[in-house]
Amino acid sequence: MRWRSVVLGLLLARLGLQALLALLPALARGLGLHPGPPCPGPGLPAAPLWGPARGDEYERRYSRAFPPQLRARLRDAARGMFVFGYDSYMEHAFPRDELDPLHCRGRGPDRGDPSNLNINDVLGNYSLTLIDALDTLAVMGNSSEFQKAVKLVIDTVSFDKDSTVQVFEATIRVLGSLLSAHIIITDSKQPFGDMTIKDYDNELLHLAHDLAVRLLPAFENTKTGIPYPRVNLKKGVPADSHNETCTAGAGSLLVEFGILSRLLGDSTFEWVARRAVKALWSLRSNNTGLLGNVVNIQTGHWVGRQSGLGAGSDSFYEYLLKSYILFGEKEDLEMFNDAYKNIQNHLRRGREACNEGEGDPPLYVNVNMYTGQLMNTWIDSLQAFFPGLQVLIGDVEDAICLHAFYYAIWKRYGALPERYNWQLQAPDVPFYPLRPELVESTYLLYQATKNPFYLHVGMDILQSLEKYTKAKCGYATLHHVVEKTKEDRMESFFLSETCKYLYLLFDEENPVHKSGNKFMFTTEGHIVSVDERFRNSLWEDILPGEEESAEKTRPTELKAANFSSNCNRVPDERRYLLPLKSNYMRQIDQMVGLI
Repeated sequence: MRWRSVVLGLLLARLGLQALLALLPALARGLGLHPGPPCPGPGLPAAPLWGPARGDEYERRYSRAFPPQLRARLRDAARGMFVFGYDSYMEHAFPRDELDPLHCRGRGPDRGDPSNLNINDVLGNYSLTLIDALDTLAVMGNSSEFQKAVKLVIDTVSFDKDSTVQVFEATIRVLGSLLSAHIIITDSKQPFGDMTIKDYDNELLHLAHDLAVRLLPAFENTKTGIPYPRVNLKKGVPADSHNETCTAGAGSLLVEFGILSRLLGDSTFEWVARRAVKALWSLRSNNTGLLGNVVNIQTGHWVGRQSGLGAGSDSFYEYLLKSYILFGEKEDLEMFNDAYKNIQNHLRRGREACNEGEGDPPLYVNVNMYTGQLMNTWIDSLQAFFPGLQVLIGDVEDAICLHAFYYAIWKRYGALPERYNWQLQAPDVPFYPLRPELVESTYLLYQATKNPFYLHVGMDILQSLEKYTKAKCGYATLHHVVEKTKEDRMESFFLSETCKYLYLLFDEENPVHKSGNKFMFTTEGHIVSVDERFRNSLWEDILPGEEESAEKTRPTELKAANFSSNCNRVPDERRYLLPLKSNYMRQIDQMVGLI
């Protein structure tokens, strides 16, 4: 009988231990160790100083607290990364558009080969990298360099150039940055420190206006209202211009053009950009509600019938939502909600819930716009922006799963290949041009959850960039993510986005988070204050048929598919555990061939 007593005693002891473990979260709250209320607020710790010890490799790596000292070091490292890239550009490349970081020299348009669109679409012989980096200087609090850079732009930059550039790239990189810097300079609150310019007379706004006027010919002589993809800054639309453009390129101009219109009190720019969006929207499939990725601007015929979230489509959806956030136009919200619902219905694969149930992890695939049938088995790195967009609408749970998939690819290669085949578990296009999309989503998910997991992710990304992309005079594109060979190019978005989002991820005290102001980032990462003045247009000449829908809405009326408050979607007890359960994280790592 004695052995029965021993077994019974052991069983009771085990049950008692399990009960104690189950009560630990509640006891922690009572002792003040819980990280805070469901939605973390200002001043609350990002993570508690304790966590579960279950011996799981993922929890051991990611659930531990993130010391403030480590966070400060990583913030300084992100700033150092920007400074090295920026100083190298200014020393070796300015006033040319980009830095060649391997040979320490500047790069401009390829005059010898006009068909080299990879270069000529972006580089316009207007000191692109300097302009694109302006607001990053302000966000990092470097007022002296910001003021110096603004004066350089005012004194040296002209758009009266015989350069044929892509309307989309010139808008998001150059126009957007000029507007962002102008708003920072003229902000009466000066949240980033004293960024004012002595005797400033709206010169950046005038430059932005001049550039936008030079882009306007792209919207002329098009039967659909969808703009030509390229324009010569001095001569207008080239005679040999193509009639085909991508959805994102034509439909992602509304934020910058809308801001310019509202700052100038001139409806022209917003009107043409909004007309293009509505023209594209009218061409969606009657069967699925989806849009293709390449369209003929004269006939409205879809040349590319692929519907996805990556290149050619990505920022179209982003700007439907961000235009609503900034301008409060109800039609933008209605289009976004409809688009998001159709994306969920036709592009999303895998189990219904991110953190429970059986089946494959959620994944968004490329489908035929008319049938919803799978077109291929690859995704591209630009799609990594989508978890960040989901954060903005409150679909945090789904964002967590999708972000984990892209992070798993990053862990495998130390970078994101431009195109990854999820069926073959290998890159289809193996280069990595220092893109920011994964960092952006990591930053926004951290802001939504305050989970230290995303600080660990950011640390991994920062260390990979330092290890694999640092060059003699800046940071270089990876030619091949497996072989880690480099290309001699540092794209301007590395300074305007990648470094900025890394810095903000680790800088909890930044005015972006603490000033009380509300900010939004453009698709190029330029910061814009969400200001009541942008919700007040000074004109009534709205497009025909818009009278009933052209009313303002409040942010609380955002009701996208799958939407609910992120406070409700992420269970309270998971705020200091892994955002994704270990078994699901392991499943994703297996899916990309990491384990």
